[in-house]
Amino acid sequence: MYFFNQMSTILQMGFIYAIVALGVYITYKILDFPDLSVDGTFPLGGVVFSVLLTAGCPWPVAMLVSFAAGCAAGLVTGVLHVKLKINGLLSGIITMTALVSVNLLIAGGPQISFSQLTTLLNNGFLDGLPRLAENYVQVLFILLIVALCKVLLDLFLKTKSGFLLRATGDNPQMVTQLGKNIDNYKMLGLSLANGLVALAGSLYCQYSASYSSNMGTGTVVIALACVIIGCVIAKHIRVMKDTTGVVIGALIYYAILSVAMLLLGSDYTRLIVAVLFVLVLVFDSGLIGRAVKKLFRKKKEGGDVTA
Repeated sequence: MYFFNQMSTILQMGFIYAIVALGVYITYKILDFPDLSVDGTFPLGGVVFSVLLTAGCPWPVAMLVSFAAGCAAGLVTGVLHVKLKINGLLSGIITMTALVSVNLLIAGGPQISFSQLTTLLNNGFLDGLPRLAENYVQVLFILLIVALCKVLLDLFLKTKSGFLLRATGDNPQMVTQLGKNIDNYKMLGLSLANGLVALAGSLYCQYSASYSSNMGTGTVVIALACVIIGCVIAKHIRVMKDTTGVVIGALIYYAILSVAMLLLGSDYTRLIVAVLFVLVLVFDSGLIGRAVKKLFRKKKEGGDVTA
């Protein structure tokens, strides 16, 4: 029973952070932009959702407004970078710092609780279900949101705007030659990415039935680790899209994190997150990463010879 409870927690948290990772995938892999404003937009989505919900707003509307608030915050980062010519890293830090006060102002305090209100993860459909069954139904609800975000992102990336967004990160000269303004696409990417992060923040608050002002700490580190793991997986499985790999990477990361916390205790969570991130970076570009790539290359060459 304990194992199934732990699995439901891993799946819920993994899928929530998969949405964050999809947002960071846009900035980190597509735009090659070091966006640190994620640590501020994650709690922004949570606080906007919590305030609207406690004011009587239906939860679907509150989630959409949270997404819009995240888009606006990402747009601020974009404007600071492309219009005011501030370094990309500093632009994210400025937005993240400002959002600490903005979130506190919106919340009116460090915490908001709404355990008795109806949300996606707390509704009449779940009434009467055993606790374990309730947990897995909640997993299904979150998975549906993740699937929706992934499918819509994949469809968007296939459009002309999505193609130009990818080209902005890979080959900005080509975008300029096509007569398009790369600054607009940078702002579009940052806005969309932070909108997804804020949406995940609203889901996280529904999972915990409360908002806390410190809920965004370390979000960008966790999301980057999920993206790197997911892209490494997708790189070696040709039929898998990067977005699918990112979702799987989030689940793998949270499974490893949960086991590490079980063995070492929750008091060392930040240290565990930092160590895991270092290991992911080493795996991606260090000695381990090169060894794995070499192994895959040998297997491929062996398969070609056999064929």
